[in-house]
Amino acid sequence: MSDADLEEIRKGRLAQLQQQQQGGGSGAAGTGGQDEQKQQEAEARASILAQILQPEAADRLGRIRLVKESRATDVENRLIMLARSGQLRAKVTEGQLKDLLGAVAENNEREGMIGGKIVVSRRKGDWDDEDDLLGL
Repeated sequence: MSDADLEEIRKGRLAQLQQQQQGGGSGAAGTGGQDEQKQQEAEARASILAQILQPEAADRLGRIRLVKESRATDVENRLIMLARSGQLRAKVTEGQLKDLLGAVAENNEREGMIGGKIVVSRRKGDWDDEDDLLGL
């Protein structure tokens, strides 16, 4: 990610913050202003992701969003954080996105979120089928 890209992101964010301050001072309409703000944030996120993801990785992230939106949002947040901190040197490939997905999944498991796992608990002990018939 080049310095020009980061500068463009910073300018967009600064313009967004300035617009929020102007809207807050003039007493903008509640839901109309919030909807517009959410739309601008979504557009800013989409532009940042378009700059840092290769097309294949962006497609995979879109498919993940269809299945599990919370996981896709977590990955997007992490990617944007990495881009803003300057830790991304090039566009993220599909393989790198898979690794990041694995890291997010591990993090969620450590936090106690069991996402779709099936746990089978079996009785412990020496039970025979014949033992069940002894009471008859």
